[in-house]
Amino acid sequence: MNWIILIIAGFFEVGFATCLGKAKETSGTTSMLWLGGFFVSLTISMVLLYRAAQTLPIGTAYAVWTGIGAVGTVIVGILLFKEPADFWRMFFMTTLIASIVGLKFVSH
Repeated sequence: MNWIILIIAGFFEVGFATCLGKAKETSGTTSMLWLGGFFVSLTISMVLLYRAAQTLPIGTAYAVWTGIGAVGTVIVGILLFKEPADFWRMFFMTTLIASIVGLKFVSH
């Protein structure tokens, strides 16, 4: 169950990074709404990370959380913000995913 909580926390990390990107692209009330989404996503992400870290090793939990956030944010950047999807970017994202999966398998 704590692995599921940790994965959800990682998705909210992607959410707060996405909200920051959208806030940068907008202005006025729309920007403030995106910033509100940032703070809500940040809070949920941190609370869920805290809950998952109660039973999972903190080093593993933090690495998985940041890995999910990093990979998810790259994917959102490519799809939503039209960032480049070149070979090396995809290669290193794949190695990051393999590392996250490996950490899950070696954690007790």
